[in-house]
Amino acid sequence: MAPMNDRAPMIGALWALVASVGFSGVDVIVKFLSSDYPHYQVTFFRSLVAMVVLLVLIVPFTSTFAQLKTKRLGAQLLRGLCVVFANLCFFLALAALPLAEVVAIFFVSPFLIALFSIVILGETVGPRRWAAISVGMLGVLIVLRPGTDAFQVAALLPILAATGYGMLHIITRRIGDTEDAASLVFWAQLVMLIVAAIAGLAFGNGRFDMFDHPSLDYLFRAWTWPTPFDAFLIVVLGFGIVLAGFAISEAYRRSEAAFIAPFEYVTLPLSVLWGYLVFAEWPDFWAMVGIALILLSGLVLVWREAVARKSRTIDMPGRV
Repeated sequence: MAPMNDRAPMIGALWALVASVGFSGVDVIVKFLSSDYPHYQVTFFRSLVAMVVLLVLIVPFTSTFAQLKTKRLGAQLLRGLCVVFANLCFFLALAALPLAEVVAIFFVSPFLIALFSIVILGETVGPRRWAAISVGMLGVLIVLRPGTDAFQVAALLPILAATGYGMLHIITRRIGDTEDAASLVFWAQLVMLIVAAIAGLAFGNGRFDMFDHPSLDYLFRAWTWPTPFDAFLIVVLGFGIVLAGFAISEAYRRSEAAFIAPFEYVTLPLSVLWGYLVFAEWPDFWAMVGIALILLSGLVLVWREAVARKSRTIDMPGRV
């Protein structure tokens, strides 16, 4: 049997693939539900189901309840608010835009993580990584097409979501040494549950439901009891989000980010496939060009990060 240190990266990769498929399925269900139910309602029941799944099925078999007690409450709450913000912006975008375009724009997050690493963690970025970032941003601009009739303000929402996601990963890197995957998921879902409950009390009667835009309608729509089939989808959504959230946290805990990040890009072609099969959406030529540039530059950025880390390991062989 291979040593644990040898097997950990591949186990992390498998967790990342599980997470990518899970998050892709979550996106499809949320977009499907966004035409009939408000965001806070879907989030509240999704998080409620996720908490039950976590506490009944995941924690007893993978961790202990004692490990849910955090040593870094402030960081966990801040991370939870980043999750809330990222989810809110991303799913509001899904209500108004094609699935593949939202996911493609959201993949600006690796570029933002690289920038945050410079500002917050003091890391350096070489010319090749800057070139990859520039190409990725060009791809985002091609998908957005500002100044043309194809541009929609809602297309800025995935960029905001990516900002929240980038900060979430920076915080995860900071606290991952003391907090296990179950703890990360638990506190994130708890914060989402509380925020969704407050939003439901504020917006549930529909008094702010006065907008024609799909994103704003999805945000302020009145509470509506789901049909049996939609209730089933919300339960599946809860299972999917907690399993995907646990899987991605476990992936980044077991392996370096540079090794795991490429597996997250599986979500991009899946979003094109689901958009076509479920919603009859197909990106136009320029959107496909932008998506291809984002995918290529993201993978190059990840590769350069891996090379940089390997170089630092060679220079400092005593470090792990």
